[in-house]
Amino acid sequence: MNKELSSQYDSKQIEDNIYKLWEDSGFFNPDNLPARHKKPFTIIMPPPNANGSLHIGHALFVTLEDIMIRYQRMQGKKTLWLPGADHAGIETQVVYNKKLEKEGRSFWEMPREQLYNEIKDFTLANKKYMEGQLKKLGASCDWSREKFTLDENIKQVVNETFEKLYNDGLVYRAEKPVNWCTKHQTTLSDLEIKYEERADKLYYIKYQVAAPTQGRSDDYVVVATTRPETIPADIAIAVHPKSKWAKFIGKKLINPLTKKEIPVLADMIVDLTFGTGALKITPFHDPVDFLVWINHKNEINIPPFSVINQYGKMTAEAGPELAGLKVKEAREKSVELLRADLVKEPEDYKHQVSVCYKCSTAIEPRVMMQWFVKMTESPKSSSQTSKVKGQMSTKSLRDLAVDAVKSKKIKFIPARFEKVFMHWMKNLRDWNISRQIVWGIQIPAWYHKPKCIPRPGHENDISKCEEMIISTSEPKCKYCDAKFIQETDVFDTWFSSGQWPYATLMTTKPNDFKTYYPTDVMETGWDILFFWVARMIMFGLYRTGKIPFKDVYLHGLVRDKERQKMSKSKNNVINPLEVADMYGTDAVRMALIIGSTAGNDPIISEDKIRGYRNFATKIWNASRFVLMNYKKIDAKPKLTSADKKNIKDLESAKKKITKYLDKYDFNHAAETAYHYFWHTFADKVIEESKSRINSENSADAAAAQETLIKILGESMKFLHPFMPFITEQIFQMLPMTKEGSLLMIEKW
Repeated sequence: MNKELSSQYDSKQIEDNIYKLWEDSGFFNPDNLPARHKKPFTIIMPPPNANGSLHIGHALFVTLEDIMIRYQRMQGKKTLWLPGADHAGIETQVVYNKKLEKEGRSFWEMPREQLYNEIKDFTLANKKYMEGQLKKLGASCDWSREKFTLDENIKQVVNETFEKLYNDGLVYRAEKPVNWCTKHQTTLSDLEIKYEERADKLYYIKYQVAAPTQGRSDDYVVVATTRPETIPADIAIAVHPKSKWAKFIGKKLINPLTKKEIPVLADMIVDLTFGTGALKITPFHDPVDFLVWINHKNEINIPPFSVINQYGKMTAEAGPELAGLKVKEAREKSVELLRADLVKEPEDYKHQVSVCYKCSTAIEPRVMMQWFVKMTESPKSSSQTSKVKGQMSTKSLRDLAVDAVKSKKIKFIPARFEKVFMHWMKNLRDWNISRQIVWGIQIPAWYHKPKCIPRPGHENDISKCEEMIISTSEPKCKYCDAKFIQETDVFDTWFSSGQWPYATLMTTKPNDFKTYYPTDVMETGWDILFFWVARMIMFGLYRTGKIPFKDVYLHGLVRDKERQKMSKSKNNVINPLEVADMYGTDAVRMALIIGSTAGNDPIISEDKIRGYRNFATKIWNASRFVLMNYKKIDAKPKLTSADKKNIKDLESAKKKITKYLDKYDFNHAAETAYHYFWHTFADKVIEESKSRINSENSADAAAAQETLIKILGESMKFLHPFMPFITEQIFQMLPMTKEGSLLMIEKW
């Protein structure tokens, strides 16, 4: 390497070379670190979705985690930063669907296997591209241990966890209300829906009593609804016991569209503050209604049914006037048919509507046969039934996680998110984990083909054939030669990624799990605290008996200088790789860190990045000056009181930076490093030394030069986690740097 700094700082010239120097050293791999690196420090990278390029949010998490790893590596820790990528389930399938549309091909007409393989090739190509982007951002992770959520050994771990959950009575298959997206043709979890305020009409509809009292014209119940198109599926009317309709409890009403008789039920679930105090019960189109039906089955002799199909169109059960219409069309037609039963004109009504988080299509609640995980129930008392090795526990998944946080085994940074976490866990419901998409891990449930072919000697055992078997590999029937067909549904992507910390370390090198688990820090965005972090805690404790990580650092969402969320429509998106190419990666990293605090949304702009490019230039020019004016002087350096004070100020700055880094206060750590180097070292110490470095007093000249070199060297150390490229380059130029030495493994 050239031992002289060029006259101008050019990030393009040094960054690729420096990263190659690091990679060639092998020190990203903890197995290759020097002997002083003993105690493990582990971060498992939140795997970016392998369906596109990295964005500015990815640049933030890479910078934060790389700061932690570089700092701990210099502290003498055996650092493992394990990288990976996520197949991202529906996220990726939606992206690929858009690609197919541009090509004029139909997603829905493709054979399943062909579609899967095409998405796989697409994803793996993106994954490879992202690796290069991560390297460009300076990520000092161990590429030899890189994992993918669809690696065969990862899938095996995920399937084993499912099998254990099933055998422990925590997984079940049942017909229950789920969130259905009619566009993407799949269920979504409660966390995968968003709410939009929409303006609808509130209709007040009269349900006549089946046997009215003679001479009475008010023998009816009025129901307020925004969904008159589902009235054909009404199987009951529920009223609050304190409502004015209580007198009709136990009587029959006439469904105004089907003319069938339906019972009136008493139920406290009815909200007296909304509508009329009466609620139409349509179990297959509303989860609250489904619950009412479950609680009143003995009072309702009409089985529930659906009048909206998977494509968002009315079924034949809705009646000939509505069948085949889209939901919106059916709503208009229903109102027309119900005109005589409207007690007043519809009211304008603004309310929160659940929509698909990907396409904003209104969610259709549907009752479907799906797979669920019990979140609040304890495993079977005999956990021995599980064939899969794992921790035996009597606690529910929720309680395992809650107890770990309550006992401070897991800490949130910032601490306020502990309350947010606890609130969400309190209201936890069973989790629908099955998705009707192609791209993902197929659920390892196998269904016996209906036609049995008994083996000789087992002709009388056909009744013993198991209809369903949970197995990580294709099973064989004990009594016949019929084949088993695997479930076509795949796991919710959060089911597999929720196992990421232990699944990765169980499938890398033989002793990795023992050495590096539990991990030290999980760094991720606060917006996926429930999607991901909570599930990692639950699954980690359930499967291993250990917490998956000790600290959870939650970063915010990167916003522009106007504090707006970045989006293509607003034309305010900053591509981290483009600005890194323009201003240098170190400048981008500093711009992301300074002003960024845990749990809060950082502000980024090109002007801010340009400002830290100026700082990088300042570092370069100051270092060049010190190095150009350094020469070996035989005289023994005689430090002045000013030199001693300057060294003391250096040590004080380093102590502050260390303290901040230990507390995950990266903003103040970076700010302290910035201000010390620019305003103390460059503007003060160097300026005050200029008259001394070439002094005829050789002892004084030597003292000035040695002080400058010492401060420069130490400054490169504490700036390194934030600005690794420029600091490593300058470190290689220092006179005390030995051949083959690297700043990245220097003692802090």
